[in-house]
Amino acid sequence: MPKSQPNVAVIGATGAVGDVFLRVAAERRFPLSRLRLLATARSAGKQLHYGGESITVEETNEENLRGADLVFCSATSAASREWAPFITSQGAIMIDDGSAFRMQANVPLVIPEVNADDLAWEEGIISIPNCTTTPLAMALHAMRQVAPLKRVTVATYQATSGTGAAAVEELRSQLRAYGRGEPIPAPSVYPHQIAMNVIPQVDVFGEDGYTAEEAKMMNETRKILHLPELPFSATCVRVPTVIGHAEAVQVEFSSAAALNDIREALSKQPGVVVMDEPSKSIYPTPLNSEGDDRAFVGRLRLDPSVEFGLAFWVATDNLRKGAATNAIQIAEELIKRGRL
Repeated sequence: MPKSQPNVAVIGATGAVGDVFLRVAAERRFPLSRLRLLATARSAGKQLHYGGESITVEETNEENLRGADLVFCSATSAASREWAPFITSQGAIMIDDGSAFRMQANVPLVIPEVNADDLAWEEGIISIPNCTTTPLAMALHAMRQVAPLKRVTVATYQATSGTGAAAVEELRSQLRAYGRGEPIPAPSVYPHQIAMNVIPQVDVFGEDGYTAEEAKMMNETRKILHLPELPFSATCVRVPTVIGHAEAVQVEFSSAAALNDIREALSKQPGVVVMDEPSKSIYPTPLNSEGDDRAFVGRLRLDPSVEFGLAFWVATDNLRKGAATNAIQIAEELIKRGRL
């Protein structure tokens, strides 16, 4: 029987996304009956706060997962694969923040503002997209209401929080040393110094020269938009910021797409904000997207290098809409549709 106030468990509650998840769930007053916060044995016993209450973190195990109706997982792909069979065997639904199941044929990959109807065929596991895929797919979904998509190319500018807390601390320690005029500590998280630098590598390289992050963007965007043959190329870059991913995008359409029509379609797209007055230096940046649950689009202009081309810029908070908020919105949609 559907439950409007499910028992909820969070795997990876002590991580960066887990922390944001708790804040966003409280802000949105997500309806729940019971909340269990789970992590590794090393983190068990820590105190986290939700809705003015202090909750003790417990170890992730079968006993602590038993009785959950809904499990949010924001841990490693190995953890997702380990716990998914038990969670689904108990009749619960797992909303997974990782990449373990995103391209599995029977697992919906969902952005509620774009393809919520795909929830109709979930079988116990629902994936959320990579944090760079989400804002791009939202913008492209709006634009294809004007004209069919023919080709997409994108370059990303990704914050260190996308790698995790250790990466953020590596950036900060290097910046502190730079500010004091001291030798900058050698990198341990990234292959090169990140402070005062950009690194054109996010994740590992494949045999084709593209990184796993770039492959994720291509494959996930195609799946979400139901365009399996969409020509797509990406270059993913790590930059020395803490929160907020940005992307420079070129789109080629199959037919004419007037700039005003594109702008109107974006303004009507749920979850998207048009911030586009370049003459007044008004356009999205990681800082003005931080703490917001929407994708911000600007620098809209025709691309004269191709027929029916458009260039634009998009920025979003990678920990909120890129991860935690999207997961909670999926849960809200499941409740709304009576699937939970």
